[in-house]
Amino acid sequence: MLIREVLNSNDEKDFISFPKKLYKNDPEWIAPLDNDIKAIFSPESNNYFHLGEAKRWLLIEADQPVGRIAAFYRKEKNVIKAGLGFFECTNNQEFANTLFDTAIQWLTHTGCKEVEAPINFGEKDKYWGLLVAGFKNPSYQENYNFPYYQALFENYGFVKTFEQTTSEISTNTFKYERFYKLSERVFRNPIYSYQHFNMKELSKFASDFIHIYNKAWQSRPDFVPMTIEKIESTLQSLKPIMIPEAIWFVYANQEPAGFYVNVLDVNQIFKHINGNLNWIGKIKFAYHRYFSKINRVRGIVFGVIPEYQNLGLETGLIIKFYEAMKKNYPQFTQAELSWIGDFNPKMHSLFNALGAQTTKIHYTYKISIETKS
Repeated sequence: MLIREVLNSNDEKDFISFPKKLYKNDPEWIAPLDNDIKAIFSPESNNYFHLGEAKRWLLIEADQPVGRIAAFYRKEKNVIKAGLGFFECTNNQEFANTLFDTAIQWLTHTGCKEVEAPINFGEKDKYWGLLVAGFKNPSYQENYNFPYYQALFENYGFVKTFEQTTSEISTNTFKYERFYKLSERVFRNPIYSYQHFNMKELSKFASDFIHIYNKAWQSRPDFVPMTIEKIESTLQSLKPIMIPEAIWFVYANQEPAGFYVNVLDVNQIFKHINGNLNWIGKIKFAYHRYFSKINRVRGIVFGVIPEYQNLGLETGLIIKFYEAMKKNYPQFTQAELSWIGDFNPKMHSLFNALGAQTTKIHYTYKISIETKS
């Protein structure tokens, strides 16, 4: 058994291709885009390298990869935050322990006290958490893994810190009449107005998004302010899977107050590409984007600034989204709602009241460095 750090293009190729071999007989697994994974570990593409560092390793047995892992840390406000992710392994506790030991041993030099896993070296809406229920239909940039991974983590000593719930709602289960009535007073109030996204006004909506995001999330301990460069780049990258009528903003006294952002469930397309968006992959993408049956959108972010929360603006955003999609895109009958943690009971209550059903559960774990050093 040999542990090998990823140091060159051949190692990176093995790091990216290993899951394709591991899951080749799993009909539910959808390969992440190769370039997406490469970008996470590229200092030129990932701004988190300005705050920290990342390393990757492969575990080799009989000249073949049997596992992989990445470890990373970042410094924020004199606090070291460390994590590991992109873990893949055959069903062997000894192999998993070797990978965990290697990652944690490297992280000890940072001075961190604990390690989160499995997480992303980046935003929490991507590659975050271990799937423990709902082993089907992974969404774009959402972690998917075999059920036995939970035992590999917990046998090593990882302890769950929070639970992420992903829910889905359909045109058949959404309680439209009830929530339209709740929204009527908001729609009648002249200080509130709703507007869907328009690519021709990208700079305006990018600025509005930043205003809402930075106010809505600033109290979170892990808050990192959004920048105009970051959001404009993100919106440009989402353009191929963007539906303007699926992205809504609400304004209060002409001030940006909330947003609800949905995009195509692009994994219904990417399942035909096997992670490779080369020129052949782009042709396949274009074909399936317009000729395959895509019936689901995915919510990626939902927020209202604190002073306007619990006034009905959230419900109004959902109603506007529902009406626009039903009128203009009746082929979309399902919407996956952005994941929410067990620390957010208000959103759980809202989703349940809407008629949403839980479809996936991910766990985020932590482990103390001291217990493994």
